[in-house]
Amino acid sequence: MISITRSILTSTCNVLLVLSLLLPSAVVLSQTAAAVVPDHATPRAYGGGWECDQGYRDTGNRCDPVAIPDNAYPTHSKYGTGWKCERGYLESSGRCNPINVPAHAYLTEGSYNPGWKCERGYIATGNACAPVEVPEHGYLSDGAYGPGWECDRGYRSDTEKCVAINVPDNGYLDDTSYGTGWKCERGYRADEEACNPVKVPQNANLNDSGDRWQCVQNYVKQGDACVPR
Repeated sequence: MISITRSILTSTCNVLLVLSLLLPSAVVLSQTAAAVVPDHATPRAYGGGWECDQGYRDTGNRCDPVAIPDNAYPTHSKYGTGWKCERGYLESSGRCNPINVPAHAYLTEGSYNPGWKCERGYIATGNACAPVEVPEHGYLSDGAYGPGWECDRGYRSDTEKCVAINVPDNGYLDDTSYGTGWKCERGYRADEEACNPVKVPQNANLNDSGDRWQCVQNYVKQGDACVPR
């Protein structure tokens, strides 16, 4: 029993001795790896390793300078080209080309073509800004799309003009930009260009929209009538 105990103690001591010899070597290797920082790089504060300084990109084991074209500035981003064009220029094939702003237009802040927008009262036609031709009973709109004008209330767009909306009896103007331009009053239903009364049978009432009827409680619809369940 004593012999077995001595054998276990001897083995344990041997393991501890090997570990004590290997530990300094591991520390030295770790310190050596951490110390290998390329030019234009800075050791990370956490997690070890390094990262390239601003204006440089990681290209494997070194940091190479970002090639910035004329009329551009560094973004110091790890993604993308690493640079952006100055205001008044747009990127194309790795270069910054000047934006040709036509008359009655102004530069935009975005980085997308064409890089300009027309002033109010003008609309883009190719590479120019043409005046918006507002028809009678219309007015200039501020929308980014469309013809640049909208019709006055009571009128609707028809090609390049504003035509009057014919509101039938028992109808009223609708302010939505689509459809007929009018709606029927409650209790009436649109039928082509007229508002016809909704015929409500016994034991029924108008629905929430006011253009249909529904049976009251304990009755069900059967044809044009409401019958008991």
